[in-house]
Amino acid sequence: MKFTVVTPSLNQAAFIERTILSVLAQRPAVDVEHWVLDGGSTDGTVDILRRYEDRIRWSSGPDGGQSAAINEGLRRGTGEVLAWLNSDDVYEAGALAAVAGAYRQAPFAWAFGNCRIIDEADREIRRPITAYKIHQSRRYSFRRLLRRDFIPQPAAFFTREAFARTGDLDPDLHYSMDYDYWLRLGRRWSPRYLDRTLASFRWHAQSKNGAAYRAAAWETFLTARRHARPGEGGDVFLHRLHVLALAVVYRFLE
Repeated sequence: MKFTVVTPSLNQAAFIERTILSVLAQRPAVDVEHWVLDGGSTDGTVDILRRYEDRIRWSSGPDGGQSAAINEGLRRGTGEVLAWLNSDDVYEAGALAAVAGAYRQAPFAWAFGNCRIIDEADREIRRPITAYKIHQSRRYSFRRLLRRDFIPQPAAFFTREAFARTGDLDPDLHYSMDYDYWLRLGRRWSPRYLDRTLASFRWHAQSKNGAAYRAAAWETFLTARRHARPGEGGDVFLHRLHVLALAVVYRFLE
């Protein structure tokens, strides 16, 4: 089984080497190709990419934004299982081998696992949020997913066939392109949940969701409302309440 991992990047020289090394560390247990699509960084990112050009595939230049870069990498990749890993996030040791093992046991269209939250120095933070998402993940249902976005993007994977049938990420979404994609996948297939830590999401002042979590939460709510069908209005209402609760929680975390 071959994996394609796509990393969209723009001016993340402080973290991208850790991202690359976390993907390379998955070898030789699994066959993985890593595509880094850089939007024209000016902070030294390109120098880092050149150091690894014998082990990754990369390009740098103006693009259509994060989703456009991810879509390009997913289309160009040749793996049977696909994922994207942002340029400040990392995989845990043995993550892809665990996904491959789960697929061999019972093939899936898509799957996800647990994800830690870390700071700039790789220290785990916000453990209660991680515990909450794990609690929701263990009780997955599509309607529960409509009520809140609990699937951690760095720990999610889908097959090339699922990508072909579901289509590209929506380039018009700035924050919730991943949640939109989980809802689109979830309408067709129930995911396989792997109850183990597969990745770490880095929370820092410059990260998109870290810097604008209120805007991200609101766009996520609008995405849920757009996907809801007749009879699911109550789930969307609960999602709205969840957004309001998040605003209170994150105020204490600032």
